[in-house]
Amino acid sequence: MASIIGRISAFLKSPQGRRYGDQAKRMASDPRNRQRAQDVLRRFRGKR
Repeated sequence: MASIIGRISAFLKSPQGRRYGDQAKRMASDPRNRQRAQDVLRRFRGKR
């Protein structure tokens, strides 16, 4: 399990990982995308 976390953290430190991280931050700051994510989580949690 620790190797998976290590590989993820190494990827996030790479240029490509930083690019994806920046893209995710931009998408998360958009109110419409935030609302969509909340709706998906609400539906997922409601089915349990």
